[in-house]
Amino acid sequence: MLELLLCSMVTIFPDYLFRRYVQGKRIGRELTLYSVWYELRWGITACLLLTISLITLIFYFHPSTTNVAAIFRTVTILPETSGRVAEVYVDVNEKVEAGAPLFRLDSSEQEAARETAQRRIAEVDAEIAVAQVELAEADGRIRQAQGAHSQAINELETKSQLRARNKDVVAAREIERLQVAVDAQQGAVDAAVANKRTLETKLSSLLPAQKASAEAALAQAQIDLDKTLVRAGVAGTVQQFTLRPGDIVNPMLRAAGILVPAEAGRKALIAGFGQIEAQVMKTGMIAEVTCIGKPFTIIPMVVTQVQDVIAAGQIRPTDQLIDVQQIARPGTITVFLEPLFAGQLEGIPPGSSCIANAYTNNHDAIASGKLSTPHSLFLHVVDTVGVVHAMILRIQALLLPVQTLVFSGH
Repeated sequence: MLELLLCSMVTIFPDYLFRRYVQGKRIGRELTLYSVWYELRWGITACLLLTISLITLIFYFHPSTTNVAAIFRTVTILPETSGRVAEVYVDVNEKVEAGAPLFRLDSSEQEAARETAQRRIAEVDAEIAVAQVELAEADGRIRQAQGAHSQAINELETKSQLRARNKDVVAAREIERLQVAVDAQQGAVDAAVANKRTLETKLSSLLPAQKASAEAALAQAQIDLDKTLVRAGVAGTVQQFTLRPGDIVNPMLRAAGILVPAEAGRKALIAGFGQIEAQVMKTGMIAEVTCIGKPFTIIPMVVTQVQDVIAAGQIRPTDQLIDVQQIARPGTITVFLEPLFAGQLEGIPPGSSCIANAYTNNHDAIASGKLSTPHSLFLHVVDTVGVVHAMILRIQALLLPVQTLVFSGH
């Protein structure tokens, strides 16, 4: 309607002035309800053509959409393990900080596992202490065996010298017995040394490995115990949280609740523009939005990202072939809008619906001097008609509360 009024001012109105003051035709006589279509045919035809062209120009180069929302992501409150709820620390709609405890599962099994691991560590420490005492004992046995071996050697050497002087003094059988005794004492020395090496290996390798395994089991038990206490991953507000002590929680069956992050939906808006705007929507474009949650307010925005795919064409591999007709519904180009100035989205609840206009800016292209005169003139016209769309958005901002409160059934 606004485009029609503007176009009529430069088409129908001049045609009427010509008919009235040049040709002398007056309203009610020559210009009647039945003759006006013939008398003002040039102005009316030009007005229709100009209006259609202007609307096309405005909506193509300065796209508009009502598919705008402050989309936000929620965090599912979900334990890493299943169990029975023992304690609940928060309630619905309660604000929590990151790391704050939300609820705790029954941890008797995990505490028993941790106690077992601690006992095993103490047992290994006791074995290390015993092995150290046994090592000292092994040193004593080595010295004892070495002494007995030296005594046997001395006795063998003495008897051997006596037999060398007089064979009748010491029998050959005695020499053989002493030699066997020396060999036996040497074996005792070797056994004592081997026993010491066994204890040293046990102290340096086996027992430390057993202790490390016990400590790892303790750490795992502590991790399992920590998992029974569910904490908030981010600061936010707890929603749809109805857990009570005694409830069974299983991460495979249902979530315990939802955590809405504090900054969710308060930094940017997401808009869906028509596919025909694919060649127009660019990063850095200036935009304006007005939201139901904040009426009578125009918020200047800037396009920060333009998604290069259209979600309507997405498919997932299945065991059935996809019929293109099922996904041929035209989707939209997803555009991310951020406020031009900090704090301008304050007061807009996450999830609010908005209306957005984006404006093409050709100032740099015109100022470069590389364009022809007709092309520069056309771009000037494109930039100028953006004012019309800005006026329309402001009219929508004024009428939006009326439409919502009066014409929507309130």
